[in-house]
Amino acid sequence: MIVERSKAIVAEVSKALLGKRDVIEKTLMAIYAGGHVLLEDVPGTGKTTLALALSRALDLDYKRVQFTPDTMPSDITGFSVYVPHKGEFEFNWGAVNCNLLLGDEINRTSAKTQSALLEVMEEHSVTVDGVTRPVPQPFVCIATENPVGSIGTQPLPDSQLDRFMVRLSVGYPSTENQVAILKAKRYSNLLDDIQAKISKDDLVEIQNYLGNVFISDMVLEYIVNLCERTRELEMVQLGVSPRGILALSRMSRACAIMRERDFVVPEDVREVFHAVCAHRLMLKPQARIESISANDILDRVLEEVPAPSMDKAYGRA
Repeated sequence: MIVERSKAIVAEVSKALLGKRDVIEKTLMAIYAGGHVLLEDVPGTGKTTLALALSRALDLDYKRVQFTPDTMPSDITGFSVYVPHKGEFEFNWGAVNCNLLLGDEINRTSAKTQSALLEVMEEHSVTVDGVTRPVPQPFVCIATENPVGSIGTQPLPDSQLDRFMVRLSVGYPSTENQVAILKAKRYSNLLDDIQAKISKDDLVEIQNYLGNVFISDMVLEYIVNLCERTRELEMVQLGVSPRGILALSRMSRACAIMRERDFVVPEDVREVFHAVCAHRLMLKPQARIESISANDILDRVLEEVPAPSMDKAYGRA
């Protein structure tokens, strides 16, 4: 049932984001895993379209914040206002009172406003004036940023980057898909055709089911060994954190579901490894001088750390 629904969701979102099945699937995996997504790409590649299309296909309440230098933390979390005729303060929710929050160009706002997302991303609640209030469930934050233009931007601190389960890049569409987009745009908005394929309750049920996807001890050790190896390489100043290990485990489970299995194999781990871990690495200055990227480091880790045999991992003769 989950597989059929997932295929329907991916097909539905693909109506608006042509030729980008891989990034759609990985974003959906992160949502199934209860994580948040950072979309890093140049303007105009469909980052906002992806978030809006997913909100419609998953039937989620959607809100968007266009981050600017003057965006305040209270715009995100909410604030209390004194109501004279009641003689008391009344809380007004900010943008986080939704199921899917799109933080557009998150690196264009101040560090103080960026940090307003830390609590809600980790604990799914906000604390204002000493009162903690839960946000609706399910809750997903999809943030976008432009990695090229640096004027007027403030890079996300490592603590916040670590809270995004995956970092993805949409990339430019192929020539054929760009022609198809031009033809479709002449007649209608591609997003108008997106129909809900599951409900919020269905999504919560899938997220809860994720814990039933089996991972053998050998595959768990493989996950840990991969992440530990990132901390040992010469060019790496800061490797994958324990939170990153948990994220890799949950994304591997979600990947197994999407690949029609109720157990995780090493190929699932390898498939999501770059998306989960690349943004969690802090490289030394020497790596930049030698044009070594985080993905290059992860390629090396995958080569050096042996994957367990499926026969041994699952006790096959």
